[in-house]
Amino acid sequence: MSKPPRITTRCPPSGAVVEVTVERPVVGGRMLARHDGRVVLVAGAIPGEHVRVVVEQAKRDVLLAKTIEVLEASQDRRPVSGVSGCGGRTFAHVAYRRQLQLKTEIVRDAFRRVGGLDLDEPLSIVASPERGYRMRGRLHVDAERVGFLEEGSHRVCDLTNSGQLLPKTERLVERLGSQAPALAGAGVRTIELAEDLAGDQCVLHLPRMGDLGGAADGWRALAELPDVTGLTTEPEVGAVGPRVLAGAPVVTDSLASFLPSDGAGNLTLRRHAPAFFQANRYVVRELVTAVADLVPGAEVVDLYAGVGLFAVCIAARQGGHVTAVERDSSSVPDLRSNAAPLDPVIEVIRAPVETYLKRTPGLTGTTVIVDPPRAGLSREVLTRLARARPDRVVYVSCDVATQARDLRALGLQDYCVTRVRAFDMFPNTPHVETVVLLERGGSPG
Repeated sequence: MSKPPRITTRCPPSGAVVEVTVERPVVGGRMLARHDGRVVLVAGAIPGEHVRVVVEQAKRDVLLAKTIEVLEASQDRRPVSGVSGCGGRTFAHVAYRRQLQLKTEIVRDAFRRVGGLDLDEPLSIVASPERGYRMRGRLHVDAERVGFLEEGSHRVCDLTNSGQLLPKTERLVERLGSQAPALAGAGVRTIELAEDLAGDQCVLHLPRMGDLGGAADGWRALAELPDVTGLTTEPEVGAVGPRVLAGAPVVTDSLASFLPSDGAGNLTLRRHAPAFFQANRYVVRELVTAVADLVPGAEVVDLYAGVGLFAVCIAARQGGHVTAVERDSSSVPDLRSNAAPLDPVIEVIRAPVETYLKRTPGLTGTTVIVDPPRAGLSREVLTRLARARPDRVVYVSCDVATQARDLRALGLQDYCVTRVRAFDMFPNTPHVETVVLLERGGSPG
């Protein structure tokens, strides 16, 4: 008996306009809908809405599309000022309360589909003020302006109405734009910006691609701008740390600002602008506290330690022995400086995580903190970490999909997820920071 012919419909080409009803959010920030049996991943919509979309990219079974007209709007839709995608603000059209709900769904969906994990317990997300939350960021430079990139493109957009930076920092970026032609002409394509928690200190770092001397007038003008407390560029050959062009090269906060404790005393935490650091000034304290509360033992290893945010705070609060592992040349000088007052409680090791784990075969009795880049843990790190058998792993991530993938791998090595916390470090974007506790041989929480 012959099989009945397969009925197919023609895939709408790029540029086609179709109508869909939006079902739910997915990792990455788009919303899932369906059209003629195909999945449509829609930008600019909210679950429950009926929208008209234009197809941006057509694949065999999946269409990427963006909303061009809302036919039936959600009660959670709100107006957007400025370019909605400037700086990744793809959730800006969604009321903030609903944003948190969507992010909860994204975490649960990623854990279930990618990680094979069903979260039985309620998951709430620590909220953040929507405006002025960023205390670090990468600005982009073209021949006309300085700003963020528009989502999904290389176009530099005006961030004045994005709300991510403090108002005075937005005004500063406007002034930076006046030097854009000179900076772009000298090969400066990005500017790293770092502020302290209060926003009283602001250091700019100029990664250069050409001769910065050709932009001497430009960078001198930057150093003279109000609110700029320091200006740095790439180090000279053989030098350690950025080259200081003007002012102070670092921003500094009291350690107690991140984790109040008797051990914090008058200690400070410094960082250069190129060094990695958490971006949200309002939620970082709660994030650090959550991580520290999951670290009960006296033996702690902080992999991907950065400038020591977790390692130094934990060492100051509870003593014991903390090993901080970092390889990045921008972060290590700050890590060593921040850790020095707590020597020998905290030990700094400059090495790739893979190398450290290769040299350290056993971690039984230890709690390991991992806060890897967005790509997650490498296969080698996963293998060596599981073989080292730490009692606990505290996994901090800003990419729930790669984290879920890694949780599945660790689950195959006798680790169980026993606690999950979430933090809205990036309001109006689809990103969410998650902190997961895994325990060896534990029972799922």
